Amino acid sequence: MSKEDLKDKTVAMQENISETDDDSVEELFEHYRFTADKGQSQIRLDKFITARMIQTSRNRVQMAIDAGYVLVNGKPCKANYRVKPLDIITLVFPYEKKTSDIGPEYIPLDVVYEDDDVLVINKQPGLVVHPGHGHFSGTLVNAVAYHLTYGDKPGAKKKDKEEFKWGILVHRIDKDTSGILVIAKNEEAQMKLAKQFFDHTIQRKYVAIVWGNISEDSGTIEGNIARDPSDRMRFKVTKDPLQGKHAVTHFRVLERFGYVTVVECVLETGRTHQIRVHMKYIGHPLFNDERYGGDKILAGTVFTKYKQFIQNCFDILPRQALHAKYLAFVHPSTGKEIAFDSPMPDDMNAVIAKMREYCKSAK
Repeated sequence: MSKEDLKDKTVAMQENISETDDDSVEELFEHYRFTADKGQSQIRLDKFITARMIQTSRNRVQMAIDAGYVLVNGKPCKANYRVKPLDIITLVFPYEKKTSDIGPEYIPLDVVYEDDDVLVINKQPGLVVHPGHGHFSGTLVNAVAYHLTYGDKPGAKKKDKEEFKWGILVHRIDKDTSGILVIAKNEEAQMKLAKQFFDHTIQRKYVAIVWGNISEDSGTIEGNIARDPSDRMRFKVTKDPLQGKHAVTHFRVLERFGYVTVVECVLETGRTHQIRVHMKYIGHPLFNDERYGGDKILAGTVFTKYKQFIQNCFDILPRQALHAKYLAFVHPSTGKEIAFDSPMPDDMNAVIAKMREYCKSAK
């Protein structure tokens, strides 16, 4: 790998640093750029790439080319394309699964759908998706490894020579966000699903409870999202067009309670904490979102009864009020679109019901 190629990869890896508590899609990819030498002999594209990525198999490279991850001079090419001198080859690779430090653990999963290629989970709040940053066990990945190896029976023992099975993440949702998550069960499925997320063709809808009475019935929030320099665990909208990553969120009001609003959010992009950051940006942080200031009373009266009511709601819903309700994607094998709709979780339902009753009694 040349110094230029190594620099491109290093920059990409630095840009992709992310916390485990993370709903970003783009952080699950690594970027490469190769420039063919002036004296480059004309060899197949898949052989050219495999020779420069010695830890990646030719089969994986071919799957990436077939899925459309590889561009030559800005255009997609087939694996048998003959690389020419000074050709510029760019790749976006989903990270390969790393399983050496991941052990199967029995954690009950709400499995919505499963076949040979995909596993769709309705994730409970409080469950970290991937090990790391202080969460080396008790994660969704550990639970999926157990499910795929042993099924749903607790207390299973590993048999001699038994191989563990691992799912492969193609996206994430925050630890304290509930809802639908899809996991690939093989590399080919990962390639095809991850490409849909990267191209923003996946349909994702969330339901959130936010502070304040949003004046519009629907709208679109646009703003580049960058890491907050004052707090590395937080993100913010930046007005500098050269900073951050482009992000678009569409919202629609579902129900109003005067001091809070229930909204549906549709993601056009998949940035870290996107809904949480965008709603704060327009002055409506998520209800009880500690990281973005929603765990305080931001709208309403000064009466003791109201303060106690909000505290009771916080106790019922001890997390940000965000649920990944709907997910639709093209199945990696059948080519047909499949969709999943998750029921609202008990804690959010309970708070919404409580708010309805409060509004009635306040009239």
